[in-house]
Amino acid sequence: MIKVALAQINPTVGDLAGNAQRIVDAARRAHAAGAQLVVTPELALCGYPPEDLLLRPAFMLGCAEALAGIAAELATCHGLHVLVGHPHQFGDRGDVRTKSSALPLRFNAASLLAGGHILGTYCKRELPNYQVFDERRYFASGRDAGHGPMVFAVAGVQVGVLICEDAWFDEPALAAKAAGAQVLAVINASPFHVDKAGEREQRMADRARSVGLPVLYAHGVGGQDEVVFDGASFAVDAQGTVRVRAPTFAEALALVEIDGTALHGEINDLPSQEAQVWAALVTGVRDYLGKNGFPGAIIGLSGGIDSALVLAVAVDALGTDKVRAVMMPSPYTADISWIDARDMAGRLGVRYDEIPIAPMFDAFRASLAEQFAGLAEDTTEENIQARIRGTLLMALSNKTGAIVLTTGNKSEMATGYCTLYGDMAGGFAVIKDVAKTLVYRLCDWKNRQPTLRADGTTGPVIPLRILTRAPSAELRANQTDQDSLPPYEVLDAILALYMEDDRSVEDIIAAGFERMTVERVARLIRTNEYKRRQAPVGIRITHRAFGRDWRYPITSKFRA
Repeated sequence: MIKVALAQINPTVGDLAGNAQRIVDAARRAHAAGAQLVVTPELALCGYPPEDLLLRPAFMLGCAEALAGIAAELATCHGLHVLVGHPHQFGDRGDVRTKSSALPLRFNAASLLAGGHILGTYCKRELPNYQVFDERRYFASGRDAGHGPMVFAVAGVQVGVLICEDAWFDEPALAAKAAGAQVLAVINASPFHVDKAGEREQRMADRARSVGLPVLYAHGVGGQDEVVFDGASFAVDAQGTVRVRAPTFAEALALVEIDGTALHGEINDLPSQEAQVWAALVTGVRDYLGKNGFPGAIIGLSGGIDSALVLAVAVDALGTDKVRAVMMPSPYTADISWIDARDMAGRLGVRYDEIPIAPMFDAFRASLAEQFAGLAEDTTEENIQARIRGTLLMALSNKTGAIVLTTGNKSEMATGYCTLYGDMAGGFAVIKDVAKTLVYRLCDWKNRQPTLRADGTTGPVIPLRILTRAPSAELRANQTDQDSLPPYEVLDAILALYMEDDRSVEDIIAAGFERMTVERVARLIRTNEYKRRQAPVGIRITHRAFGRDWRYPITSKFRA
């Protein structure tokens, strides 16, 4: 029998010393619990994705030194083997090359440490280059350097190593089995999106059945810029049945006992879809602010549902003492918006301030009166109000060091229903990838959770009227979102087909949507790319988000 620990840790990109200490601490806890093998996530030593840091020789040297340091630190853990994910170059100067490249080759690698030594290194063979992945920019395949499978023995069990994408293909797993592997250890950094956890388990179950071997899947957790990792490390037996599952969105040490062909360990449930998305948003906010050293967050609270969602997420991520809400009413702000904003801030116990913008709006109009003479009021005056608010929030940010969290959702970002340098002004876009219909679902889900409020009672934190009133930017009299946009149920459905699934306009029309509406939405998505290029980075929760995996030209005449 062998006991394996899946070390589900939260590394920070570039924090080599901190990440190394996390690995050492997890390994020592695992050793104390009787584990003979510890499996860390993909690139756990440097964090994922390190992007162009990999192009810096000093970074690669630092990774090599940190790896040797971990081996030395764990030398006293007798009988313990640790599989560490890290970027790698062979030789002191990284002198493994190909005929087509004069530069040293970098590899996405995993090294086995035991007894104070690095016993061997495996190089990833399958390099993903889709969605948020860009590994062919940085890494060579292990095949390029002639490296084959890596299989090692622990307590009489032969363990084969795979790295993330390797396990989605037959060849690397079959090669490991042919080399004698009795179990596959897969290290991973697989960014979260809705339903990804179930997809991973299904694919690994398929792999286990196809090669007839158990699969141990060690996964990272935490936020890194716009991507979030959800943990949920797991183990499946040779029949593809999940026998162990770590919790989601939390660091953990998942212990797997392998007794012959049987696997034993704790199985945590996968949360509901809304619960997973909520946790992803909370994790993204917590780690973006925490890892970058921001002391807190500032949110423009409007009395509407989007800012209500962002405020609730921020409080869950940071605590009430690090979140500040600012209401900036204009001449068109309804009384109920004031009332609901005050109510929600009071329920959560955050600092709440009101800064009316009417005097500033009047000053702008007076200054521009001569320039605008003879021209009717239009969206220009609406945008001035939004930009006044953006300026105020950024001034508070500059003065306090707290970061402004923007409140625009994916439906607005897609169609340009947002103001450049106005409500788009800020440092982190929390719900940038959350469609409006999902915004409502998340708020409803949150209100059904038992939440302790500032007055000591337990109950909903988002006032009911915020969920039921018609959404409005309140930048002109009697304005609602549906004056400018299709109903959100229709808009979000078209957005999912056109933007997320790359369906053509004609395909979407054939699916039952009105031609005029589809063509209008597609046109809005195309013509507002210039805005999205200037938007803050935001949390990715779908398989296709505006950001790393949306790279459309601003100047383009393609229309289908």
